[in-house]
Amino acid sequence: MGRRNGSCTLGYFRGECQMSRQSLRPSWKMVKFGEVVKNANLVERDPETNDIERIVGLEHIEPDNLHIRRWNSVADGTSFTRKFVPGQTLFGKRRAYQRKVAFAEFEGICSGDILTFEPKNRKVLLPELLPFICQSDAFFDYALDTSAGSLSPRTSWTALQGFEFPLPPLDEQKRIAEILWAADEAVEVWREVTLNVANLFNVCANEVALNAKVNGAFVEMNKLASSEASSFTNGPFGSNLLTKELTDEGVPVIYVRDVKDGRYIRQENVCVTSEKAEELKACKTIPGDILFSKVGDPPGIASIYPEKEPDAIVTQDVIRLRVNTQKVNPEYLKFFFNSKPGRDSLNEIIIRGTRQRFSLRDFKKLKIPLPKLSDQIEAAQKLNEIEKKLEEAEKHLQDTVELQRSLTQGPLRGDNV
Repeated sequence: MGRRNGSCTLGYFRGECQMSRQSLRPSWKMVKFGEVVKNANLVERDPETNDIERIVGLEHIEPDNLHIRRWNSVADGTSFTRKFVPGQTLFGKRRAYQRKVAFAEFEGICSGDILTFEPKNRKVLLPELLPFICQSDAFFDYALDTSAGSLSPRTSWTALQGFEFPLPPLDEQKRIAEILWAADEAVEVWREVTLNVANLFNVCANEVALNAKVNGAFVEMNKLASSEASSFTNGPFGSNLLTKELTDEGVPVIYVRDVKDGRYIRQENVCVTSEKAEELKACKTIPGDILFSKVGDPPGIASIYPEKEPDAIVTQDVIRLRVNTQKVNPEYLKFFFNSKPGRDSLNEIIIRGTRQRFSLRDFKKLKIPLPKLSDQIEAAQKLNEIEKKLEEAEKHLQDTVELQRSLTQGPLRGDNV
């Protein structure tokens, strides 16, 4: 990748190109990153002796999250020698499109693929504002444009020094940083709420499944299907559905990627014509059917094909089950297979390899514990209530993250905050 042409960006919180220095607000100035920031590059060759306990790799920094929540232990050994200290901004120079930036809140050792930034002079640039500079779209664009390498592109400190952005006076920096950290705190609150509700949901789902194993009768999956001949099937194989037969309009096609986290979420608009769908009618799914992933980590994730969705066709790695509702509640079955005990039940039929998978034939023969129908319905209702609360929390988190990103892209362009 080549270096971005031109010198001035419209403001690192936006990413548009080129603004003239004359258009800057009074007392603001255009600066190069290397003029106000240094790559500390501290070295520590004996961290354990010097009471440094934590090792941070790129895998421990989450995209668009300034907080480091995971790390390895120095006691387990490391070849890394780069040291970071509280108040520094950590930037992942490898695969910059992953948007990995963190604000150090403790001392540690980090990977050589992490740059450690700090202001050259705190009377010119606040360390509390620096992570948001590095988190901006324009900075990431610049990092990508200055990256080299095909399989694992990396930018460099030498290249990043040339990034230009408008810098406000110190009092304005302080006001902007306070607003952005307040937004970050709101995001962290909703992350915690979402995590707590998710944990509650998992505990309750696991308890329901464990109770079923203790008190329920074991039933073969094939016995749960409705009386329709094609009620238990997967999608077409090989030449029965060719890539050239896929269209942008028509009858939707369901892939494994659409059956995610226990919910049907369509990822791409892939369809077949109504004529082709008629030819593949044995693979048709309708609202209320249960969809299972045959491959994945783990395989067997289940979701209900939602109401108001049009009839669709499943592909070969998706199993569709239309149940006999006199024996089994579809929602209960979904919750069972998405619980840990449910996934454990699948272990006996999973084929190990590069991709874990199981066959439709073995899945039909799998025996699972099934409580009486009234207990299934009651358990599904309770789990649905918690799942709705989880979806609400996730929506609040998403909205708060989007607000934070919006705030991060605007203030230093001169927008009012």
